[in-house]
Amino acid sequence: MKRKVIEIDDSKCNGCGVCIPNCPEGALQIIDGKARLVSDLFCDGLGACIGECPRGAIHVVEREAEPYDERLVMANIVKQGVNTIAAHLQHLHLHGESKLHQIALAFLAERGIAVPEQVAVPHLACGCPGTLAKKLEPQAKVRLSGGGSALRQWPVQLKLLNPGAEYFDNADLLISADCVAHAYGSFHRDFLDGRILVVFCPKLDNDTDEYIEKLAEIFRQHKIRSITILRMVVPCCGGTVAIVEKALALSGKQSKIEVKVIALDGSVQ
Repeated sequence: MKRKVIEIDDSKCNGCGVCIPNCPEGALQIIDGKARLVSDLFCDGLGACIGECPRGAIHVVEREAEPYDERLVMANIVKQGVNTIAAHLQHLHLHGESKLHQIALAFLAERGIAVPEQVAVPHLACGCPGTLAKKLEPQAKVRLSGGGSALRQWPVQLKLLNPGAEYFDNADLLISADCVAHAYGSFHRDFLDGRILVVFCPKLDNDTDEYIEKLAEIFRQHKIRSITILRMVVPCCGGTVAIVEKALALSGKQSKIEVKVIALDGSVQ
C-alpha cells in the first residue's frame, strides 16, 4: 500500500542518535554510523523524530510500504518499560489516532499490563499543537438563529487533516473551496451544520496530487455517508470537484456527491 513513512538523508545524517529516543515505536536504529529505518511495519509516518534531528536529515515521504502494525509495535514497546509505553500512548493521542490508541490499550489489557499515567510532554517534536485532531461540540444556537459555530472538528485544512481521525467515521463530508465561506453568509447554518469540514483551494494550493491521495485515504479508511462539495462560480474552482472525483476513483469507493455552486454575490446557482 502507498502511505507516509520517514526517510533519512544519508548525506546529512551524522549518526548522533538524537532521533532514536523520539521513536518509541522502535523504527529507527543507528547502523554503521547512520540512523536507519529498520522496518516499515514500525513506522507510523507521524514524524515524531523529525523535530529532534539537528541536521534536518529526516522527512516524511509517501511511498509503497508495508502497512503499519500497532500490535507488533506494542510487542516491541512493552519491552522498553513504562516510560516508553506512556510516550507511545500520548504520541497516538496527540495525533488523533484513536483507532491505534484503542488497539494499544487492548494489547496492554490482554497481557494484564497497567496503563501508565500519561506524562506531560514539554514540547511537541512532531508539530504545532494547532494541527492536532480534535472533535468539537457545535453550538446549539446555530440551528435557531444562524449565529454561532457549527464546526465539529479541528483542523479543517486538507493539508493538515489526519486521514485516520475518528471524526471521519460515518461522516457526512462538506468539502469546500477556500472562498465559499467568505461569499456565503449563512455557511455554518445552511451547509456546515452536521457535517465534517474539509477545506482547500484547487488553484493556489501547490500539490493537488497530494490532496487526491489524502482524500482517497480518508475514503479508504472510513465509511463516508455523503459528500457535499461547495465551489465558487469562477472556472478555476471547478478543480474542487475534479480532485474529489479522482480521489474517489483512486480509493475504489463509491459515495453520493452533491455539488453546489456559489456566485460572487453569495447566491446559490
